[in-house]
Amino acid sequence: MIKGVLFDMDGVLLDSEEFMCESAIRMFSEKGLTVTKKDFEPFVGMGENRYLGGVAEQYGCEFNLDIDKARAYEIYAEITKGKLVPLPGVHDFIRRCKNKSLKLAVATSADKVKMEINLKALALPDNALDLTVNGLEVERKKPFPDIYLEAARRLGLKPEECLVVEDALSGIDSARAAGCKCLALATSFPADRLMHADWVSKTLADAPEASINW
Repeated sequence: MIKGVLFDMDGVLLDSEEFMCESAIRMFSEKGLTVTKKDFEPFVGMGENRYLGGVAEQYGCEFNLDIDKARAYEIYAEITKGKLVPLPGVHDFIRRCKNKSLKLAVATSADKVKMEINLKALALPDNALDLTVNGLEVERKKPFPDIYLEAARRLGLKPEECLVVEDALSGIDSARAAGCKCLALATSFPADRLMHADWVSKTLADAPEASINW
């Protein structure tokens, strides 16, 4: 029986992908490299280490993970001021989960600094989340199951008692590898590419009742 819900963040609770992509493009531009949104698509959902590092690797660009990622986050913080908003249905879905006494966590591959920027913008009630896990707290990022296994462990739940809400292909693979059920949202990829999830909906606004009632 379901006892907890583990939310990915980007593309699930809010859509910050375009801002992170723009931040990355500007960061690489400062390094003299011109890249496009398409260059980042293979690395969506894998955390900024791979998101940025994968593109640098493709182009053979000199890349200092700590310095260049920090710069990308600086740009991200600047360009997202007043622009980050919850995706449709987020607050209502969380209320539905809380009414069922489900434990809730955010488990994101993003670093803590980005997670905090995004969660502040969501303006969730103080008691909405039981805990968070960010990409700096696990060694292996998605598609490995580590982050969802860790979130379930901290909640005191078995993975098979948890629903993962994801939007990225790597995230669905992570959820399945962890042994969780998965609701996939078609916010970043077409629905027909998400069919290996247990349920698929456009956003949390039209998430099926069955996804939190099993």
